[in-house]
Amino acid sequence: MNKSIITVVISAIVAIAASHAAEHKHEKASSDVPQSEKETLHDHPKKNQTDANVNTPNTEHKHNEESKSLHNEKHDDHDDENQDQHNEANQSSEHGEHSESASASLNPAQMTLADIQVSRLTPQKVDYQLYAPGEILSNGYTSYRVSPRVASVVLRRHVALGDHVSKEQPLVTLFSERVAQAQAAYRTAQPEWIRVQKLGRKAVGEQRFISAKANLEQAKATLLAYGLSTADLESLSSQQSVALGEYTLRAEIDGAVLNDDFEQGQRIEAGGSLIALADEKQLWVEAHLPANLALTLSAGTPAEVVTGDTRMTALVTQEAHTIDPVTRTRTVRLLMDNPEHRLHSGQFTEVYFRFRTEKPVLAVPETALMRGADGDWTVFVEDHDGEFQPMEVELGRALGSLREITGIEPGAQIVTRGAFFVASQIAKGGFDPHNH
Repeated sequence: MNKSIITVVISAIVAIAASHAAEHKHEKASSDVPQSEKETLHDHPKKNQTDANVNTPNTEHKHNEESKSLHNEKHDDHDDENQDQHNEANQSSEHGEHSESASASLNPAQMTLADIQVSRLTPQKVDYQLYAPGEILSNGYTSYRVSPRVASVVLRRHVALGDHVSKEQPLVTLFSERVAQAQAAYRTAQPEWIRVQKLGRKAVGEQRFISAKANLEQAKATLLAYGLSTADLESLSSQQSVALGEYTLRAEIDGAVLNDDFEQGQRIEAGGSLIALADEKQLWVEAHLPANLALTLSAGTPAEVVTGDTRMTALVTQEAHTIDPVTRTRTVRLLMDNPEHRLHSGQFTEVYFRFRTEKPVLAVPETALMRGADGDWTVFVEDHDGEFQPMEVELGRALGSLREITGIEPGAQIVTRGAFFVASQIAKGGFDPHNH
């Protein structure tokens, strides 16, 4: 068996040796081939590769070209977008510069036709007036309202609406059961007091004397409180024939009957209004001013009251510190003399307060102010003859038909009339039909 193994090993070694000898012989044959043939043999695979490239579609090359084209298009679009933004910025800048430098040039004929007036702006003290609607009222401090102090029935009236009455003049006769009781008590107490006085305090005693006096004073005070006069009490004292329960109310002041809303036979409760009397020699005027008006009117401030063709002077007496919940206005009360009774309570009127600024101010007519493109108030300044430039200003107080302005230097030539025409000319010059 060992011989067999040895034989196999020797056979393997001989085979390996023969194989190495064959390879060495092949390499030597290759080294003897000419150089040109080596190059041919070496280039042959490249030629086959080239033929393969020619026969196969060049997809990779096309993909590169498409990517490059797309990249170029995006680049061009980006350049166009940047260019458009640049152009828009330039146009916006040019438009802003154009707006800021907007102006109007007018020749003398245009200025005459448009009635354009230019005035130099100079500081000065301004006299102005403030208008307020008003109403004429009776003087509540001197008026008198006639009313029964106890429930009564109207028997007779003695005056009518519009009558002018004098003090102590009879107005209306009433009847009341409570008045009848008071009159009876007075008629009883008055003779008793007379007897006690004649007999004397010592004769009648202290208690009777005091009681008689107190009863008479009580009855007298009750009748006076019910509205009877001293003359009515004298009639009761003389025991004249006076129907108990009847009493007459008389005028407490000189004045005119402004209201008499009652009928004969009507029952009037205590405190109910029968007649309103007012002295029209002096009347109230209540002017209604805007609630947000920063203005204080001291007592004695004069004002002109205009009613139709009548013009009269009134003086401020009071100023309300509350706002009317209905009209949302502030009430200022004035006192006005009315000796000829030309004006009457209930009439509407116009009230004009006159003022003067304490210091010189710059003021222009309301017609000189226009709204600019951005909504700010502007005036038009004439730099040269016929050349007008808009200038923004801040508004101050309203001075009648004038308005105080700031933000502009004194001495400027301002368009005071025809500002609307100048504004339209500037707008026309700034209009671009191509939106440039």
